Amino acid sequence: MNENNWIHRQGEKKNKGILILILIILVAGVTITLSTSQTEMTVYVSTDGSGDFNCDGTDDHIEINEALAYVAENPEFTTVHLKGPNTYLISDSIFVGSNTILEGDPTAVIKLKDKADWPLEKPLITQRDSSESQNITVKGFEIDGNHDGNREKSRGKGYHNLVHFLNCKNIRVYDMYMHDSHGDGLKVVKGSDIQFYNNTVYKVGHDALYIIYSSDIGAWNNKITCRTNSGLRVYNGNHVKFYNNIINSEGEGGAGIEIQKTGSSTVMDDIEIYNNLLYETNAAGIWITGYGPAYSKDSAKDVYIHNNRFYKTGINPGAAWAGGVVLNGFYNTLIEDNVFDGCYGAAIAHKQVDEEFSSPGSDYTTTARNNIIINTRSSPTAGEGYAFYNQLEDSHSFILQNNCLLNNAGGNYMHAESTSDREATPELIEQLNKDDPSEIQDLPCAEAIKSGPQNISYEIDDGIDIGQKKGLIYEIKRTISEIIRSIKKIFLSFISGESDNEELEIVLPLVISDNRLKEENPDSTLRDTEYIDVGESPDGGKYRGVILFELGQLNKTNKIEKATLSLFWYYPEESRKEDTILEVYRPEKWCEEHISWGAREINTPWKNPGGDWYDKNGVSQGSTPYSTITFKSSSLPDNRYYELDVTELVREYISGKYENTGFLIKSRAEDSDYIAFYSSEWQNKNQMPRLSIEYKNE
Repeated sequence: MNENNWIHRQGEKKNKGILILILIILVAGVTITLSTSQTEMTVYVSTDGSGDFNCDGTDDHIEINEALAYVAENPEFTTVHLKGPNTYLISDSIFVGSNTILEGDPTAVIKLKDKADWPLEKPLITQRDSSESQNITVKGFEIDGNHDGNREKSRGKGYHNLVHFLNCKNIRVYDMYMHDSHGDGLKVVKGSDIQFYNNTVYKVGHDALYIIYSSDIGAWNNKITCRTNSGLRVYNGNHVKFYNNIINSEGEGGAGIEIQKTGSSTVMDDIEIYNNLLYETNAAGIWITGYGPAYSKDSAKDVYIHNNRFYKTGINPGAAWAGGVVLNGFYNTLIEDNVFDGCYGAAIAHKQVDEEFSSPGSDYTTTARNNIIINTRSSPTAGEGYAFYNQLEDSHSFILQNNCLLNNAGGNYMHAESTSDREATPELIEQLNKDDPSEIQDLPCAEAIKSGPQNISYEIDDGIDIGQKKGLIYEIKRTISEIIRSIKKIFLSFISGESDNEELEIVLPLVISDNRLKEENPDSTLRDTEYIDVGESPDGGKYRGVILFELGQLNKTNKIEKATLSLFWYYPEESRKEDTILEVYRPEKWCEEHISWGAREINTPWKNPGGDWYDKNGVSQGSTPYSTITFKSSSLPDNRYYELDVTELVREYISGKYENTGFLIKSRAEDSDYIAFYSSEWQNKNQMPRLSIEYKNE
């Protein structure tokens, strides 16, 4: 956390040249070898005249393509780098050649112009050569499909795919922010060796990743919010691993993950889906469907689904294919060690969604074992809330072994049965939120508790053994952290020796944790959303938030002059019925891993649902906030931070009067006054919550 702090001296700075020299000497050994080799192979694009190619904000694809052409024609160069913070407005496609990296700063944005009027299947980024291309990497920047500026086009029809490759191999797309398009995020047709990882994909117009007639595909560590169709989709492809992804929707879209086999000779017999978190998807968490002619038992089989978490998947009451896993037309599917909690319709179902998806043949089997299935809910079109639902009993059957079941609205079975399944015990349910596997008790179905994204890290498939790599990454991070801490210590000691009353400012742009508290989900820990919200929503239901910053770098002897909590307001974009009066209080101690509307820690409920707090006067559940700000009902977000003076509360934390439990934020009335701010999960660090502290060394 401390590595990200920004420290600035205020007032006159003595011996500035000596200090800069010390910092350069300490840092140079870490950075010089990296920067030199990369710069020699890179062509830079900018908008301020500092690039090798410079854009003017109009038809910026021209200069970007000139840079890419230069790299293609000069083999000693490998990379085109887009400098930020810049938005590159394009009115034609960008073409990337073989053996080329197109990269950028996180603040570099490629954006489609308004009313582009492009034809079908014309993408923003594609390959340079129409013939087979290879070794193409796209990484590190933002692509804005400008959906709202091109509303005359329809979503999901093939307009404005963000990245599209045909007949390509060795494709890498990672560390990207891709959003608001009419088409796919990454679409690959007839490709191989495709890796899609560490991306944030928000509301694209079709699938976030769409793979067609391709093989050797990996997708991991992606955060995807669906708007149309699926998060990850394979159509007639093979040798697939989808893992460590987080996929949800906001009331739109289809399945979280879709596996699709149609009437072709393509074999699909090596597909593994594991360690994913799928929550509040519009339709099924995972949809697997095979149909059409040219079918055999060897051409669609052996899908392996394990150690995933499904939470309230299938929220659309009109989706017939709602549920946890919905499948038909695949032989010998194995589903084990997953957690299904609150799925709509059914947790695991054999179902034909419509006549188009009719599966030829018979004797399809699905084995489900050692899964935890609880709280399955009824859905008007998808089922009465069964754990297992077989709508295709003439051609499909379940083999059910040792599953742990509890509180499923429609019962445990419809056209299915088991002699070894059992009721989930209270002891097992208590284990569900434990994060340390060593603490998990040896209970039936306990392996499933480890479900969900595990060991998420930024890894590239470079041939290094994964175990060795994790150790190496840890050591590098630890070493760099120690160096930075040493630099910081020298820096602070150096400047503090100049004057006993030197004024300093420390800005904390990142938080330890910020969590949402949602009245309608009283048992849910909401720490991974990209926003934090307060007030009462138009649909009813109250929202509050808690935010915790690390304050350990300040001492009790530091005199706090001012502390400011800054929140970046972004939603809603229309007026509200009532003013929002935002208030800040001191919460009781809470656990970021388990906090919810109903509890501050596992097995420790709040005395007052929605949070226990103290006001400025030390009154429990008092109404005198430490700080407050009013957002008028007629006001709209205006792309800036709003500041709250939290000096007194931070002083109390730094002095040791109270343990640092962060800030609880809420609206005063909680009546038609809902607003939302960006959270620490938001990809733009310049819009995350931050805490600025001005202080003196005493």
